[in-house]
Amino acid sequence: MEFTASQIAAFINGKIIGDENTIIRGVSPIESGEQNHLSFIAQERFAHYIDNTKCAVLIVSEKLLTKDSYPVTIIAVEDAYLSFQVLMNLYNDMQGRKTGIEQGAVFHETSVVGENVYVGAFTCVSEKVKIGDGSQIYPHVYIGKNVKIGKNCILYSGVRVYDYCVIGDNCVVHSNTVVGSDGFGFQPTKDGYQKIPQLGNVVLEDNVEIGSNCSIDRGTIGSTVIGKGTKIDNLIQIAHNVKIGENNVIAAQAGIAGSTVIGDWNQIGGQVGIVGHINIGNQVKIQAQSGVNSNTKDGEILYGSPAINAGEYRRNYVHFRNLTEIVKRINNLENNSKEKTNE
Repeated sequence: MEFTASQIAAFINGKIIGDENTIIRGVSPIESGEQNHLSFIAQERFAHYIDNTKCAVLIVSEKLLTKDSYPVTIIAVEDAYLSFQVLMNLYNDMQGRKTGIEQGAVFHETSVVGENVYVGAFTCVSEKVKIGDGSQIYPHVYIGKNVKIGKNCILYSGVRVYDYCVIGDNCVVHSNTVVGSDGFGFQPTKDGYQKIPQLGNVVLEDNVEIGSNCSIDRGTIGSTVIGKGTKIDNLIQIAHNVKIGENNVIAAQAGIAGSTVIGDWNQIGGQVGIVGHINIGNQVKIQAQSGVNSNTKDGEILYGSPAINAGEYRRNYVHFRNLTEIVKRINNLENNSKEKTNE
């Protein structure tokens, strides 16, 4: 597609500095800008690219602009990062969505499909499934019986949704994620571990996005719940009966053990491990590779394993790094003290 700088500025309510008729034929990262391409600069550390980029047009945060003219056409906005996101969403919408049922998809006669739904080849839709208007189900998806999928959802190829699970409106589930697998429930007996039936389900509330290769276990009894607006990265394990609140972000390779309750607006870093049956408050930040084994209060920032206050951890880590030298000094002091005592 081809746009002018003025057309792009109109989409994001930007002010043009330079030639409003400059043509844009593509998009590039600012570090590798190309001719006739558009890019953006939102941070001071990239500001030097304004004077030496090959891009034709740059979207730039107003706070970074200090001159009246530049070598390239500038679209000045309050926040270049957010404005660029607006453009990406507009471009994505312009691509359109598929509709219709592709050959090879298997439907149970009791399933109900809304309007403008796309279902790809070799997808299996089981009995009493309901799929809302505008949803996109890509090839090779399995949907178990009595599953409910809301409006405008996207399930990418290879997703598996087990029986009785519920997916709200505007949810996205990426390839090879399993929603509703059995929780890790086994009772030790004299003959070995006896499996405990997992009879619950998983509920994804509206506007949830789940990355690829995640496993979200169904409740033993009741539901595992992922709250509205929560975003989950790739390769994450969420165990049975976990309750995650609204607008959380969880980075890759995190693991959350069973029956833990997590509040709203938390940020959980990569490779974080959270034990079962604890409560995480609201607006908590857990640094990457931390291990959380106790309840947390609202607003805490945690680091380490077992996780403690991040500031305290960093102060103690300074001493840990110097531990060998500290031990030598203590040994020297003890030896000197002994020598004086012997005298």
